[in-house]
Amino acid sequence: MENINQIVSFVQEQFQTKEFIPLHEPRFRGNEKEYLLDTIDSTFVSSVGAYVDRFELDMQAITSAEKAIAVVNGTAGLQVALRLAGVVAGDEVITQALTFIATANAIAYNQATPIFVDVDLDTMGLSPSAMDNFLEEFGEIRQEGCFNKSTGKRIAACMPMHTFGFPVHIDELIAVCEKWHIPLVEDSAESLGSYYKGKHTGTFGLLGAFSFNGNKTVTCGGGGAIVTNDLTLGAKAKYLTTTAKKPHPYEFFHDEIGYNFRMPNLNAALACAQLEMLDEFVDNKRELASLYAKFFNSIGVNFRQELPDTKANYWLMCVELNNKEERDLFLKETNVQKVMTRPIWQLMYRLPMFEHCQRDAQSNAIFLEERIVNIPSSVR
Repeated sequence: MENINQIVSFVQEQFQTKEFIPLHEPRFRGNEKEYLLDTIDSTFVSSVGAYVDRFELDMQAITSAEKAIAVVNGTAGLQVALRLAGVVAGDEVITQALTFIATANAIAYNQATPIFVDVDLDTMGLSPSAMDNFLEEFGEIRQEGCFNKSTGKRIAACMPMHTFGFPVHIDELIAVCEKWHIPLVEDSAESLGSYYKGKHTGTFGLLGAFSFNGNKTVTCGGGGAIVTNDLTLGAKAKYLTTTAKKPHPYEFFHDEIGYNFRMPNLNAALACAQLEMLDEFVDNKRELASLYAKFFNSIGVNFRQELPDTKANYWLMCVELNNKEERDLFLKETNVQKVMTRPIWQLMYRLPMFEHCQRDAQSNAIFLEERIVNIPSSVR
């Protein structure tokens, strides 16, 4: 590409440095230190504390979900959400191969098997039409739910991922899921602050899960949240993630296998301070996305933008290059010049532990895998 140096210069100009520019780094500009010191002074630094309760209420307010449950990370949230949706050992779950590995791992943790269905080119997320086409060929509705005629296994859930914070065509996916009697769980790990038709991601399906990893729009180092509008499921999520312990002043009694997936109060304190900055951070990132869009359009490079009826948080911003050769050259030259860029993930079925999984042709996923590159996206 002839314009790589021009691109590097533009990125350096936005971040006002010629030193190394990371892909996405956290910003601590609010009450983080105050809340952390308050937590230490309280001595409640583990999984019981005021900031855990506050974090859950804050997430309910931000997403308008009826219930939010703090967990140790987004992957744990997905694992529990799938279990609550009814996924058991031997089941199958429809998802996308173009995703971070946590999506597929969460399915495997429930001793279920992913089915990889293609994505849409415009959202980079699970395609409703591809899912419906797959089910028309392989799906069969029985009294116990939807079954895969090819494997004989129950298709127990569908889990789309809002790639880089761009909402999928969620209304259409829900329609397909209802048609085939399949519960929907949202992998919203990357999409805190993203909306579809005015409604926050993660609140369309039976449950949704968010991540607060160190590279997310807001972070608490590690951490996650499950959200749901079903209060019964919400109570069960809290119960399972706190080791399934029956409440008692001093006795220990657990009546089923639970998980020690509790978010420590220290992390929750950091999360609460970061959530106070969410709107400011998203506005800042959207401003950067607007500048990127104008610049890349002027040099004939496709910068990925939100679709109508959506508001994206622009967690990781990306460009679409013309082919794999151009992508590889772009990655090499930008990283040499200390501007961090990364390709989109390898498709899940290319990995040894998921290569046996059923999939469709994946034409869109392959197209995107060869062309999409993430560029520096931090709050400035």
